Amino acid sequence: MNCPEIFKDKKLNVIVGAYGSGKSEISVNAAFAMRQAFPEPEKILLADMDIVNPFYRSADAASILEEKGIKVVAPAYARSNVDSPILTGEMYIVFDDPAYRGVFDIGGEDMGAVVLGSLKSRMETIPYQVLMAVNTLRPFTSDPAQIAEMTVELSAASGLSIAGYINNTNLLDETDPEMLEEGEAMILEASKLTGVPLVLTTVMGHVEGLKSQSEIFEMDKRIFYDY
Repeated sequence: MNCPEIFKDKKLNVIVGAYGSGKSEISVNAAFAMRQAFPEPEKILLADMDIVNPFYRSADAASILEEKGIKVVAPAYARSNVDSPILTGEMYIVFDDPAYRGVFDIGGEDMGAVVLGSLKSRMETIPYQVLMAVNTLRPFTSDPAQIAEMTVELSAASGLSIAGYINNTNLLDETDPEMLEEGEAMILEASKLTGVPLVLTTVMGHVEGLKSQSEIFEMDKRIFYDY
């Protein structure tokens, strides 16, 4: 798995986005890619901070992450259908231990962003960036104006600037290059409204013939849900 340069630049990568944006799958794949790019003695942490949705979260992939030596931390009850807004103190290790790099998966839209904002003073002590996952085929981010509005809402709730967009436009197995390219065009229009650049385009596996103005991140399916 290739590790995008954007993930290598900072000690902490924070992934935010609207419901259904695919931020958890991106977060898990980012942690795997960083593990490959930064072998021991460097350590990798994935903090699942989705305090609202009890099903679609990166903690569901905890076992395969831990097998690769990636430390996973999550709120209490994260692996059940009961939620708690209480965040574990284990996530602070990314701020306190120089050996660690981290990925924070932020769920809950503005509520999750508020929780993220509570860590602002700690985050500002290390090199970090907030990246926003966008699936233009989902509600609330289906046109440039909606993407811009969501950007403003998440940034305002957290008190943190969003450094870049991740184009995660997809319809699961039905995704094709045209969908991704149409999504990219929409995100680039949103960029004109917000000043936030497009920094990465994700694909599940390999999509033949895909063209993008950003780096392409070929991901593997990592999260599987039991209902």
